Amino acid sequence: MRLVTGLARPTSGSVRVLGSDVATADNAVRAQLGFLPDVPAFYDWMTAEEFMHFVGGLFGLERRLLKKRTSLLLDTAGLEGVTTRIGGYSRGMRQRLGIAQALVNAPRLLLLDEPTSALDPIGRKEVLDLIDSLRGRTTIFFSTHILGDVERVCDSVAILDRGRVVTQAPIPELKARYGRHRILIEVTGDSDALASALLARPWTIDVGREAGSLTVTVADVAAAQHELPGMVDALGVGLVRLEAGELTLEDVFVELVGKRQR
Repeated sequence: MRLVTGLARPTSGSVRVLGSDVATADNAVRAQLGFLPDVPAFYDWMTAEEFMHFVGGLFGLERRLLKKRTSLLLDTAGLEGVTTRIGGYSRGMRQRLGIAQALVNAPRLLLLDEPTSALDPIGRKEVLDLIDSLRGRTTIFFSTHILGDVERVCDSVAILDRGRVVTQAPIPELKARYGRHRILIEVTGDSDALASALLARPWTIDVGREAGSLTVTVADVAAAQHELPGMVDALGVGLVRLEAGELTLEDVFVELVGKRQR
């Protein structure tokens, strides 16, 4: 399964994600798709099983197949045996049921719109675990602004700005393409002098300052780690912490979208 996401900044108007071809497609094409909207709607008086049978009936699924598939999907969603009416569900339970119903027709492509929005940490984990459990079964495309979710479950990412694709690549390739790392330095003493010295180094791209801590964006992390202790010693400041890490997907997104806005 390829998990793909589009990270979008909204336009002033609506965007037709799939274009007119899907809008005019016949039932054979629609039968290949599963969809979960941002805020799924249900018949609150139904149980999960009743709702699954209702949706499966719309696809014309044979009764025996539908019963088997319903049991499997509700078990995957953690809702097997739950007899509570949907009106009594939490937001997380509704999202998991929404994904289950979107899979009832065994789609080749599953579209999820903000599947973890407005969920608490437990609900988000449950939904992400469910999405990850589908790996190998279908291709999933979902839109979200929660970049941590993207890094957790996606294989590839497309970044959109005002409806236009800025870049698209597998996540490791996207990060490697920028060849930058972040180094967090915490010192006692004159951090401003250290910041000025860092800005003079050829491997420094940017230095952020906050209460004795410096966040340094570097092009060559090995060179930075080699030279930094000597710079700290030469300035007579105390080194409390030196921690290196890659740019996050959020860093890449802000860098790309920010450049287009300037």
